[in-house]
Amino acid sequence: MNFIPNSAIKNNMLKETGLKDIEELFLDIPKQIQIKKLNLQKGLSQQETEQKLREISNKNRPTNNMPSFLGGGIKPHYIPPAVKSIISRAEFYTAYTPYQPEASQGFLQAMFEYQSIIAEITGMDISNASLYDGATALGEASLMCSRINQKKTFVIPQNISWEKKSVLKNYTKGSGIRIKEISYDDETGKINLEELKQSVDNDTTGVYVENPNFFGVFEDGVEEISEIVKDPGSLFVVGVDPVSLGIVKSPGEYGADIVIGEGRSFGNTMDFGGSSLGIFACRNEFLRQMPGRIIGMTKDLDGRRAFCMTLQTREQHIRRGKATSNICTNEGLCALTAVVYLAWLGGNGLEELSRVNFERGQKLVKLISSIDGFEKRFMGIHFNEFVIKSKTDTNKVNKELLKKDVQGGLSLGRWYPELRDCMLFGVSEMHTDKDIEKLVSALEEVSHV
Repeated sequence: MNFIPNSAIKNNMLKETGLKDIEELFLDIPKQIQIKKLNLQKGLSQQETEQKLREISNKNRPTNNMPSFLGGGIKPHYIPPAVKSIISRAEFYTAYTPYQPEASQGFLQAMFEYQSIIAEITGMDISNASLYDGATALGEASLMCSRINQKKTFVIPQNISWEKKSVLKNYTKGSGIRIKEISYDDETGKINLEELKQSVDNDTTGVYVENPNFFGVFEDGVEEISEIVKDPGSLFVVGVDPVSLGIVKSPGEYGADIVIGEGRSFGNTMDFGGSSLGIFACRNEFLRQMPGRIIGMTKDLDGRRAFCMTLQTREQHIRRGKATSNICTNEGLCALTAVVYLAWLGGNGLEELSRVNFERGQKLVKLISSIDGFEKRFMGIHFNEFVIKSKTDTNKVNKELLKKDVQGGLSLGRWYPELRDCMLFGVSEMHTDKDIEKLVSALEEVSHV
């Protein structure tokens, strides 16, 4: 990054905005997480500063140098060079979030094909051209349910990530929607069906179920859940790990009304923010209540095939009272990446990817469970994530694993006190037999500490 002296410009901007100093711009950030200044020695030259920062950044441990088995959603997945090459083309890479009607035909066609693929793998009639991430897709789904049936209670399982709960809470603030949590079965890790039956009533606008759920377990009673949800006229919202859709039934086959998910695993990088992709699909009858935008295929005046932005429900383009969402960005490049990745993968490739992830998950849980001091926590069938109960303090286990150059599972006690002795592990096609052997060997050593 180039250094540009800007003191005079900064002072003019502060004067124009009526601020005393730069710090006033960051008052909304809680003080406990603010960094007042970088811990750098004064008087360093630019070259010395860059060298110092390089030394600091070298402390990072990328997953290709240290295998990570951290569960909780974001895991390493293989990204073919062809995907990076295509999305790096200038006409794509500079396309921020083209909401404008004059978006290029090439990009519009890519979004049309993205919608087609997402609708097909989720088993739904239609898909939008993506949202910001999986968490905001959940927030949008709750609002959409309430717009459709005018009810005000949205039911979620206890075992979804705390980040999603936080985003959902923010999204529904001021809407009058109440969030109700239902527990999970202590033995299987699946949703508590009896509690679900008691919780769904005539005021329930929708019920959200993840499959596989946050513990990695498949909800094999989804048809029964669908019947329970729809009996009083509520909507069935299903959250998916899209990688799993290569080997399991699509949500559309068991009655989902809305399907959402995090699509980062489709060719997007694993980093902090920016690379997430909110999948959002639904039944055709809810088309005009769906947030985001829809790209359609049509013909131009000469009868040639053409693509156009058919529906977009942002408040910037229609009357505010008619807007279904005010979401202002979705990183179209991430959706483009997903469609390039899926086109490269193909149907057989998605099935193979899904199968490999499932098989590695089954293999790893058996190996870890065979180690003294570790056992599988839930009885349900899992995909590529699973919960392990540990006799040794989970934080201690992870610290010991880090000393052996392995990142272990996610300690669940912070958010689920009843699971304070449990860790959520995740595995993918990126984990080799050597990586798995390294983790198992390290856990065997840790179990004797």
